[in-house]
Amino acid sequence: MAFAAWHAFAACILLYAHLINQRAQLIAPPPTPILYDRAGAFLTQVGLDDESGRVDYGYWPLEELPDRVVRATLALEDRRFFDHAGVDPYAIARAAWQNFDGARRRSGASTIAMQVARMQRPEARTWPNKVLEAGTGVVLTLRYGHEAVLAQYLRLAPYGNGSHGIAHAARLYFDKPVADLSWAEIALLSAIPQSPTRMNPLRPDGLRRAIQRGHRVLDILREQEVISTDEAAIAHNQLKRLRMPSLPHRPDALHLVLRYRDLVRDGVITPEAANAPLIHTTIDLSLQTDVTKLARQYLQGWRDAGAQQVAVMVVSRQTGEVLAQLGSSGYYAGHAGAFDYTRTQRSPGSTLKPFIYALALDRGMLKPTDMLLDLPEGASGIGNADREFLGPMLPRQALANSRNVPATNLLRSVGLETTFHFLRDLGLHDLETPADSFGVSMAIGSLPTRLDWLVRAYGALANDGQLQDLAWAREQRRRPPVRVLSVDSARLVTSFLSDAQARLPSFHRYGALEYPFPVAIKTGTSQGYRDAWAVAYSDKVIVGVWLGRGDDGTMNRLTGASSAAQLVHAIMVRIHGIKPGDIAEARFPPPPGRKQVDVCLLNGQVDAGACSQTLVEWVRPDEMPMAIPANLRSGADTVSAPVKAIAAGGPTLPRPDADGGGQPIRLSISTPARNTQIWRNPEQPTAYNRLALKASVEPHVAQIVWYVDGQPFAVSAPDQPVFWPIQPGAHRFQIRLPYRDEASSVVPVYVQ
Repeated sequence: MAFAAWHAFAACILLYAHLINQRAQLIAPPPTPILYDRAGAFLTQVGLDDESGRVDYGYWPLEELPDRVVRATLALEDRRFFDHAGVDPYAIARAAWQNFDGARRRSGASTIAMQVARMQRPEARTWPNKVLEAGTGVVLTLRYGHEAVLAQYLRLAPYGNGSHGIAHAARLYFDKPVADLSWAEIALLSAIPQSPTRMNPLRPDGLRRAIQRGHRVLDILREQEVISTDEAAIAHNQLKRLRMPSLPHRPDALHLVLRYRDLVRDGVITPEAANAPLIHTTIDLSLQTDVTKLARQYLQGWRDAGAQQVAVMVVSRQTGEVLAQLGSSGYYAGHAGAFDYTRTQRSPGSTLKPFIYALALDRGMLKPTDMLLDLPEGASGIGNADREFLGPMLPRQALANSRNVPATNLLRSVGLETTFHFLRDLGLHDLETPADSFGVSMAIGSLPTRLDWLVRAYGALANDGQLQDLAWAREQRRRPPVRVLSVDSARLVTSFLSDAQARLPSFHRYGALEYPFPVAIKTGTSQGYRDAWAVAYSDKVIVGVWLGRGDDGTMNRLTGASSAAQLVHAIMVRIHGIKPGDIAEARFPPPPGRKQVDVCLLNGQVDAGACSQTLVEWVRPDEMPMAIPANLRSGADTVSAPVKAIAAGGPTLPRPDADGGGQPIRLSISTPARNTQIWRNPEQPTAYNRLALKASVEPHVAQIVWYVDGQPFAVSAPDQPVFWPIQPGAHRFQIRLPYRDEASSVVPVYVQ
């Protein structure tokens, strides 16, 4: 029996030693950071979630032990800490006697080392667990030394309100490093770990209890001659009058807070110092507040049209620093507000078009003076938002007017795969699917993207073709910028997007797209009015806005220009501080090596005073198009002088060369198609309500005459388009040859 008992005893000792060895490790959760905005105001802190859903903060390691904190802590928790090896026999005997004697005031026997063992492995306070904690405390002390164990205690000890560790508590309650705490503040904090709930300093009764215990700390320190009588008196007086500041509250921007949580947990942002893990973000809380108010205010005005959610990003143009981000109208506001719409993929509408133009310019496949056709033929079933066609247009006009047909034709010319991979290089998508699955509709919204991706990509246009990561904090590791476009292409597209005159006739002047300072802006509207976008950049910032619904439902004709652009305008004005009537003289820098010229809208040639409709364009000297000869000048009504002469019975036209050599000449009208129905836009300027007329002539002749409703209208070369001012009613179009009998079939057209 005795032998078996010894075996059982030995087995228990071995098991006890094994358990102690497993527990006797100094382990701590990773330190949790506190985040501040760019001006040093509290933004949030990222905590640790446990299985119960509780969030804890702190666990900051101490680079060195502050002597005053050590003295105050040991005065209350373990006065003979440096005199024992983890277990205090005197404290154990005292506690046992008080329990046996039934004394009203009882003291615990747990040492600092034993408390470390319990905090590292919290368990029920039973005698077996107490025995394990005692053994663990002894091994911890022998293995690591007294100072390491004490530093671990000061890292793990709870200081109330989710705070762990004296260093974190000093920042949370007093916003200062632990080394800067006064004796009164140290005494107060040292009192809390005994019972963080009862001595919660943010509650009146808890603060009162903590102050009472803090006075005990000061008395003990005075008895130990750690502080002088005068120092103790000053500290007692400060402690008596101590009022705790309110805990800083995170702003009304939960999506922003969750964004930073993910950036920290993913390692994108790493504090520079583990012992003081402070993160200095790029956010401007004042701007964040104003953007939130503006977004909610404008969204309220669009709710009747079916809009339910809004998202905004504001980024510094030069640095890429995120100044404000609004993920939705409110995390708890309903209508799927918990979704962060800056990180939700949606149809971008026309907001990808500038990149297609930039790529074509960069590849030498497009010049600013080329004419792009906004015509029904070759449109591959794609139309424009206004269901109209504006005819041949300069690239500046086609992009500024956001015409679908020229953009899709340009994408087809550049190549689907080339464009698809270029958009991926810009970070606008991360798809590996074939480009054919999207086709040319990539230009008008079939390729989904996110608001933050879009704003970053527009940064490449705003910064002369350099693409850089968005910056969220000073402590963020960013890749160096990469060149994705030439300076020439980026600046040309910027000039297109900032030209208010070029937006006519699709967008009226002096609306939300126009500013008293240089701003390049692009809007987008997805199919069925599900998404409305606007992205704009100035010399200071890039602002992106998305508007839509969480259920992917349709809105009532809310376009990017009529909604999102208005919010962008309000945010831009707020940032630039522009007052009514202010006009800035600045402009975006021009493309290097190009000359500013007036280009005729009819054919892309340099105007020598003979064209009635021109735009300013930037042209390379070696690509300068020929000037328009004076004899081609046309009046505001687009009817040429020779045609007027025919109609009036004036001088006859010179006889054309006999290009046809006497052969029959085949004439046909390629545009407009027979029985075309046209809806005239009464809101457009008269000069822009026009129909492009195109002819097909074989073999070639020098001139043809266009007839409208039986009357001569214009004389032109067969391959030169002519523009007829649209008029309501039924009309008949025909082309004839001067002084010959050949004529095309009559093409009827109906205008409403």
